[in-house]
Amino acid sequence: MGTKRFLDNKLVFLAGATGLAGTAIIRHILSHYPKTRLRAAYYRHTKPFIRDKRIKYIFGDLRSEKDCRRIVKGCDCAIMAAAHTGGAGIAVREPWLQVDDNVIMNVRLLSAFHKEKIGRIVYIGSATLYQEFVGHIKEDQLDLNQDPYSAYIGIGWVMRFIEKLCAFWHKKTGMEIIIARSANIFGPFAKFNPLTSNFIPAIIRKAVFKQDPFEVWGNPDVARDVIYAEDFARAIVMLIDNEKIKFDVFNIGSGVKTRVGDVLSWALKSANHKPKEIKYLSDKPTTIKSRLLDCSKAHDILGWKPHYTVREGVEKTTKWWMENKEWWKK
Repeated sequence: MGTKRFLDNKLVFLAGATGLAGTAIIRHILSHYPKTRLRAAYYRHTKPFIRDKRIKYIFGDLRSEKDCRRIVKGCDCAIMAAAHTGGAGIAVREPWLQVDDNVIMNVRLLSAFHKEKIGRIVYIGSATLYQEFVGHIKEDQLDLNQDPYSAYIGIGWVMRFIEKLCAFWHKKTGMEIIIARSANIFGPFAKFNPLTSNFIPAIIRKAVFKQDPFEVWGNPDVARDVIYAEDFARAIVMLIDNEKIKFDVFNIGSGVKTRVGDVLSWALKSANHKPKEIKYLSDKPTTIKSRLLDCSKAHDILGWKPHYTVREGVEKTTKWWMENKEWWKK
């Protein structure tokens, strides 16, 4: 007989079920937890597309307290993967779009979890809350006396507030909440819309469509900590499945510096595209030049580390987009 796991025979509520992270989490649970069922919440932007008898999709507005209580009622645990996200363009031009909804959704959900007696939650936050720094940063090196990097000051403070709210609910009610500070997530089912996509899907889209001259926002030396969605999902599920963790914070990323120029090279090769000219557009919106996460805590406590290199992830994502671009419009 195998070892019993926390998620066995549980009904898991998943907010943001049709997003990039939510989709990867669903796929991981369906593949590795045959005794686990899912109640998957979605809203207006993307309709459900993964079908399985163990998933029940529920339409609801997470900004509504009534909707939140209705859709979480009866669940055993929850994963908060819903977020209003966007690329550098939105972060620079209209940063307020990432503020209001993210605050309201998460406030409503945490209250609903308490009222409906859901005692174990993973909240997916973001590394945008960190102050400007050099090198790798650990979870306990967050300095609340310094603002987040200027391009992220709105969403960064939102992430900080929600983390403090999670700590409040844990301290006052005993609700078990594990916080994941995510690096940039990429992979199949990402946003490939050029108005809202992050830099990796944006580059892949241009490579697949054979753009020439090939335009890249920023410069080739801008670096990010990025994580392939399948690896990220596995970390999130390991967090909620580990009953020894009652309240804690974990960085989840590759911990590897990935340059824009590297992603460009890998995507072009995968798409078999050799543009005659590559233009780096310094006048386009960009964010922080470099950010790296120290993810040793997740490795030490969970035994987790990425299975895929960033290059492998970019290659797999490019192949997926080439095969699915006709129907995936997000």
